[in-house]
Amino acid sequence: MQNTDTVAELVIATPSAIPVLERLQIDYCCHGGRSITEACTSAGITTHELLRLIESTPQSQETQVLEGMSLAAMMSFIVDIHHSFTRSTLETLQGLAVKVRDHHGPRHLELVAVEKLIQEMAIELIPHMMKEEQVLFPYVKALESAIELGLDAPVPFFGTVRNPIKKMMLEHETVGEKMAEVRALTGDFKVPADGCASYTALYDTLFALEQDLHRHIHIENNVLFPRAVAMEGDRQAAFVGTYGEHVCQH
Repeated sequence: MQNTDTVAELVIATPSAIPVLERLQIDYCCHGGRSITEACTSAGITTHELLRLIESTPQSQETQVLEGMSLAAMMSFIVDIHHSFTRSTLETLQGLAVKVRDHHGPRHLELVAVEKLIQEMAIELIPHMMKEEQVLFPYVKALESAIELGLDAPVPFFGTVRNPIKKMMLEHETVGEKMAEVRALTGDFKVPADGCASYTALYDTLFALEQDLHRHIHIENNVLFPRAVAMEGDRQAAFVGTYGEHVCQH
């Protein structure tokens, strides 16, 4: 680990860093481009201390499974695991938020804001995942398949894969900010002394959503999207090279 490496590079190279970064509340998904030194300074820890914590943490099997995956397999993993979890969890949270706010809202005014943020995240994440599943992912899959088969690359209506990726990353950042706001409002998901079982379930489920979103966004922002951009760039360069040589011969 070099001090000049980014947090995203650290997580890609060392998956066992994820639980450590989670405990330290170091963002490795939406802001994974920060240097390790900068992130450690913000968290009040030295890079040497971070390294010792990572070395004492078992390897993450969840992230290891992505090693060597094709982009098609990676996208299927995202949809089957993370998108499925996000949809079902948001549905659960919406019901829990109303129930807990109705019962505890008069004594815990922050629950009104928490419920509002959950609704906003649902409104943003559901169409976000649909755009990935219906537009971006099919194009990346078709591009990868064309390269494997030696066929012409598909021509997307959005010009280049960079355009929808930029949009997806901005939406990731927006949701990440809302999730951070939820954590702040709930005091790091700490259930108050008068909290009931539903209150506990709400905060536990919010914590689970946060953890899954971090991994979900990390895979897309730091692994899938850069590989898709590079793949498209390589394909375009090969096309220009081939047809450039053909034109020169005439």
